[in-house]
Amino acid sequence: MNTKAQLLQKIADRKAVIGVVGLGYVGLPLAVEFAREGFKVIGFDVSKRVVDQLNKGVSHIQDVSSKDLADVVHRGLFEATTDPTKIGTMDAVSIAVPTPLVKTRDPDMSYVVSATATIATHVHPGMLIVLESTTYPGTTRELMQPKLEEAGMVIGKDIFLAFSPERVDPGNPTWHTKNTPKVVGGITPDCTEVAVALYASCLDTIVPVMSTETAELVKLLENTFRSVNIGLVNEMAIVCDKLGVNVWEVIDAAATKPFGFMKFTPGPGIGGHCIPLDPHYLAWKMRTLNYKTRFIDLASEINSEMPAIVVHKVTKALNEQRKAVNGSHVLVLGVAYKKNIDDMRESPALDVMRLLEEQGAEVAYHDPFVSRFQEDGHEFVGVELTDERLREADAVVIVTDHDAVDYQRVVNLAAVVVDARNATKGLAAAKGKIVPLSSTRDRDLAAV
Repeated sequence: MNTKAQLLQKIADRKAVIGVVGLGYVGLPLAVEFAREGFKVIGFDVSKRVVDQLNKGVSHIQDVSSKDLADVVHRGLFEATTDPTKIGTMDAVSIAVPTPLVKTRDPDMSYVVSATATIATHVHPGMLIVLESTTYPGTTRELMQPKLEEAGMVIGKDIFLAFSPERVDPGNPTWHTKNTPKVVGGITPDCTEVAVALYASCLDTIVPVMSTETAELVKLLENTFRSVNIGLVNEMAIVCDKLGVNVWEVIDAAATKPFGFMKFTPGPGIGGHCIPLDPHYLAWKMRTLNYKTRFIDLASEINSEMPAIVVHKVTKALNEQRKAVNGSHVLVLGVAYKKNIDDMRESPALDVMRLLEEQGAEVAYHDPFVSRFQEDGHEFVGVELTDERLREADAVVIVTDHDAVDYQRVVNLAAVVVDARNATKGLAAAKGKIVPLSSTRDRDLAAV
């Protein structure tokens, strides 16, 4: 049998050893899915702390329970390691490492380069390598393929190389790694075939595409679509504020149309690893081809302005109470980038807090999922949401609308509540004032 047939047979027989490089929000759930299907899985991570924790069956990822992890650890189907030589024992390797942006909004490919170099050192015939990290079109072919070929391997014959974008939505109770359709594109048709066989062994739906570039661009289109539409609805919130119209009512009414409209909601900014970053990979690639991505750039500009708009709302609300921001006590509710999770990557709350502190406010925060965090070398510790804390605050700002917070209690006790998430919809303040992201003149008129 040739190398492709041998690898396909190993996958079918569950005898292939699966490696996952990077055991974070993407890598760990994928590793556990492979292990559940009976594969021996070796997870590689540079953090010894993370590796030691995982080998004890303790998960650091909200979407993977320690119970599920401990099950595959105790059955001998999963182990974590910091030893790169173990890559040589793997038949298939999925790379799920960070792909951040530098300050100039250019892609930082150092983690992908490092992972590829490590794999190239230990690569052997009959190995499948799949990149899952979000990146610009051309990364797999232009960056990874040459490095692997330097090891003397022929792509599509000796080893197989593909791209399959991660589609992780942390905290989503419905869609997770197993049931979210998986897009796969290989350097050659044989690469695609092998990668499809691997993922089909443990995931429900596989969507093969013609090339790695197509697969890379699929991910960027998905999140650029979201970024542009969030930018549009954020601008609509600004428009509604200036017109004295409730943007939430406008959106809810528009969403009753059964065709031609998809509901997006405004907020204090965008967060997570995907929407704030992914469109910039495409924008960067197009700049190298002398093309300006105007929609992407404009959406990013609008979305980036939203934390400042929230802070302006706080400033105005305090001013109406004859108070300056300087010296005021401001309580921020929620610092995770979205509700009911502990993920703080690119959270707009960080910008809101920073802008308030720059104006002299004394800022505290409460988040039921984030007890403490570090930012720019400074450690922030959350406070309890006591009645006294709510009464003492000059303003409370709802940045992340976690379900665990009693917002009726918040509006009953707080002097001013600036609501950037519409968490107080239908509630009335007992003594103070609710300031939404857009004007509620319509509500005031309806009450006349």
